[in-house]
Amino acid sequence: MINTPYLKLLRPHQWVKNGFVLAPLFFTPDAVTVTHITKALLGVLVFCLLASAVYILNDYADRASDRLHPTKKNRPLAAGTVTTWAALALCLALLVVALGICLQLPSEFAIIAIIYFVANLLYSLGLKKISLVDVSIVAAFYALRVMAGAALINVSASVWILSATFLLALFIALAKRRDDVVQELDTAHRTALRGYSKNFLDHAITMCLGSLVVCYLIYTTEAEVTARLHGDKLYLTTPLVILGVLRYLQITLVEQKSGEPTAILLRDRFLFLCVAGWVVVYGLLIYGIML
Repeated sequence: MINTPYLKLLRPHQWVKNGFVLAPLFFTPDAVTVTHITKALLGVLVFCLLASAVYILNDYADRASDRLHPTKKNRPLAAGTVTTWAALALCLALLVVALGICLQLPSEFAIIAIIYFVANLLYSLGLKKISLVDVSIVAAFYALRVMAGAALINVSASVWILSATFLLALFIALAKRRDDVVQELDTAHRTALRGYSKNFLDHAITMCLGSLVVCYLIYTTEAEVTARLHGDKLYLTTPLVILGVLRYLQITLVEQKSGEPTAILLRDRFLFLCVAGWVVVYGLLIYGIML
């Protein structure tokens, strides 16, 4: 496990996506207890383990096509720095540990985690080859993370925050496909690219962003949400959301570097400050320190 090829196989930098499991706890101040924090962190760990297991299976299935990609050819299984048997054994170990933790958590969370894993398997086995279905499933994974986090603390996630989460993830997935199209990748690497064009993706991204902003605005002004969070000024976070989205759109359309979403968040200072600023302002608002 200390070998670099195995760390690359696990893709720990992608674990940041599982922070969405913590969102319901963050959005529910009354639920912040030691017990719920512990459950939420264990939930994040489960999704990290499942995600790494899925990455291994995906790399195993794609090892031939990845060799045709300018950067993915360096992945451990494609490059041959990790044997297929060692990778599959590691995958099994991750799944066993994840299952063991799930048995200690609410059954609803375990069901969602299983759905997440099965959907990932179906995605890797063929659904990723179908245009529109591929990006929709990827976006659904983020909504499932939020639902899982809500199940851990026994609350219901707002339909509007689930919709906003789905649309944000869909936008990022479409931006990634656009990067593939701009790079003129061979469709042998990603069959679904046959169903996309730069013009179509530009229109689809625009549609997603408009819907995303509307959903978020409705969420921040919804009576049930403002009553539960004891605050009616959540809409003040909207400018940061819009700025963050516009920056990602700038990276996508102007700089044309939207191929690695996680790396963009971690490396782009403007985008990172927008996200960090949103977390701080939102936190101050719902925890009663501000206004």
